[in-house]
Amino acid sequence: MRLQCMMYLVLLGLLLPLWGCAPVVPGTQVPDQVAPLTAPRELPEDELLNVSIMVFDPGRLPDDPDDRRGLSPEIREAEARFIPVHLKYTMQRSGFWGAVRVVPNADNGAEVLVRGRIEYSDGESVVLTVEAYDSRNVLWFKNTYAETASLSEHDRGEPERIDIFQDLFNTIANDLVIARSRLTRQEITEIRQVAELRFAAEMVPEVFGNYLAVAPGDQYRLMHLPAADDPMIRRVRNIRSRDEMLIDAINGYYETYYRDLWEPYHNWRKFRTDEVTTMRRIEREALAQQVLGIAAIVGAIALSASGDYDTRVRTSTLQDIMVAGGAYAVYSGIQKKGEAAINKEAIEELGISFTSEAEPLVLEVEGETVRLTGTAEQQYARWRNMLRELYARETGLVDMPAPTSTQGPGASQP
Repeated sequence: MRLQCMMYLVLLGLLLPLWGCAPVVPGTQVPDQVAPLTAPRELPEDELLNVSIMVFDPGRLPDDPDDRRGLSPEIREAEARFIPVHLKYTMQRSGFWGAVRVVPNADNGAEVLVRGRIEYSDGESVVLTVEAYDSRNVLWFKNTYAETASLSEHDRGEPERIDIFQDLFNTIANDLVIARSRLTRQEITEIRQVAELRFAAEMVPEVFGNYLAVAPGDQYRLMHLPAADDPMIRRVRNIRSRDEMLIDAINGYYETYYRDLWEPYHNWRKFRTDEVTTMRRIEREALAQQVLGIAAIVGAIALSASGDYDTRVRTSTLQDIMVAGGAYAVYSGIQKKGEAAINKEAIEELGISFTSEAEPLVLEVEGETVRLTGTAEQQYARWRNMLRELYARETGLVDMPAPTSTQGPGASQP
């Protein structure tokens, strides 16, 4: 009896890995067939808020080498740019927003700032943490979204409209619409005013720094507004228009990057999912063969140990067959695992791709040609410095001190 119990425990230990082949994806799955919320009418301009979506934090690759196969930092960097652009297209179709732009870094002039982090992504499943703030640094929400695409969903897709994780994108866009719907018209006006003054304070802190106060929780409170005919704020608005021109140019880069990435990224996700699915099936079959083989060997040993001498003699041929058959099954399982290794190599090959350096941007500023090089993030940082210098020249504030940061939690990296 004790020997039988030991056999059952051994077999149970061998069978448990059969249920542990797929990686555990964190987060709660979004529902299927999520319908996007759309405005019932065209909203007036003064009810629209502009949205800045930061390039996402690419997060970390899985610690388990098996879960990490076929993934790379380059792919994550590509996804960190692809995801915000597709979210932008999803939000634009709702009709609830003004300009929706992807920005390389935190934007002090943003009326609504959305930022996110890729918690998990392997082509089959994705998990994102997304948070949204308005210009007052009021947190609208911070949620984690997860979706695992079915094999059939990998066969559909349309650039700018339908991604394999479209339910996830629709859920995020809907949560933003719901948060916006809680605002009064007075709050919308205040958000727009605070956004303008935060940008002004970044450009000229010694002039506009006292228009806002920072309340507990790092939230911005409007103290007073510039006069309607204030020449300084008019200059800030001109500078802001130039800043938006560069953001639009960078968005053109992101959109081109998104379109160029669409087909190879779509194929990579589909092929990697196919390869991983095949590999898991082969590994389960291989393990099942090994389990059956070991079970046959254990059974033969048990048969030999449990009977009397005559029984052992009568069943000796059966025992030999069980041992030989078990050994062959174990060997076959090892061979089948070799097939899985081929799939692993294919997955690794599929993961070689995606560089994400921006092309140089050439802009006309005050009759001068300005050439910005490096990544979009580096270009944008240099551009902001140039704007401050331009404002200083226009206003005569040549010895302007370096701006003090007006960034709070809603404007910093997650």
